[in-house]
Amino acid sequence: MPRPKTISDQRLIEATSLVIGRAGPGFTLAMVAEEAGVSVGTVAGRFGSKAGLLRALTERGIDQAAPVIRAAWDAEPDPVAGLRAAATVLHAALGDAREAANHLGQLGVDLQDPVLRELLGRYYAAMEAELAACCAAAREGLPGMPAPPVAARVLLGLANGAALDWSIRPLGTLADRLGEDVDAVLACWRRG
Repeated sequence: MPRPKTISDQRLIEATSLVIGRAGPGFTLAMVAEEAGVSVGTVAGRFGSKAGLLRALTERGIDQAAPVIRAAWDAEPDPVAGLRAAATVLHAALGDAREAANHLGQLGVDLQDPVLRELLGRYYAAMEAELAACCAAAREGLPGMPAPPVAARVLLGLANGAALDWSIRPLGTLADRLGEDVDAVLACWRRG
């Protein structure tokens, strides 16, 4: 009979994200195990390898993208403020510039793996679909906004680009940078 799990896969995945923020693509299963307070064998037994752990991390992101974006949208009483929150929520959690650069460095490595690249495509599609739903709901207050699918791509591309640029040239906080950039686009859409 298998031993009961004393640590959840969720905790191991959270430890992975923290370690990537500190170490970037050079992270090891040993670092994840140390962060989670378990043996390397526990991590390897659950995920098989670093690639398996990265797949699980990305799959978790796919599952959580829409609910996190929707919660940010729902937390704002004004649809335009809700759209701003929805467009920035996932990137604002990247931390300081070093952590953001480490996560983006891992993204660069992930793009070289066909399985991870496909999962990342699904992750970005999940974000884009939920942003499109938010854009459709906010459309009345933004007469100059393009069709929701296009608006969602613009906002997602803006957030991705701002996060990359900020990780290289960190002026102020990432949350402030994302907010300013998204606000500039929303102001144009508001004016029509």
